[in-house]
Amino acid sequence: MKLILRILLSALAVILLANILPNVSVDSYVTAIIVAIILSLLNFLVKPILIILTLPVTIVTFGLFLLIINAIIILLADALVAGFSVGNIWWALLFSLLLSFLQSILYSLLKEDK
Repeated sequence: MKLILRILLSALAVILLANILPNVSVDSYVTAIIVAIILSLLNFLVKPILIILTLPVTIVTFGLFLLIINAIIILLADALVAGFSVGNIWWALLFSLLLSFLQSILYSLLKEDK
């Protein structure tokens, strides 16, 4: 049940950011739920591999390259989900930052509810 709530909160965050950011679009609520599921799968499966492969660059940049990895994950979701589009890597970077911020707020509200 907690996983479903987290996916729905992530989908809500995706919809909110798509309405705020001009170069990010989501076609429907179902697409936003699919984007949330795909992002969670990519973060679980692909992100650790990317972090290991780019470890030297990440160390040299003091971890700032992880922001680029997050943007790449967003662009991968853009390529995988029809109906979800992000303009370029800079919009993906901004979307990634704002999504993380918004998810942390929504998840903290979920924890306070208990």
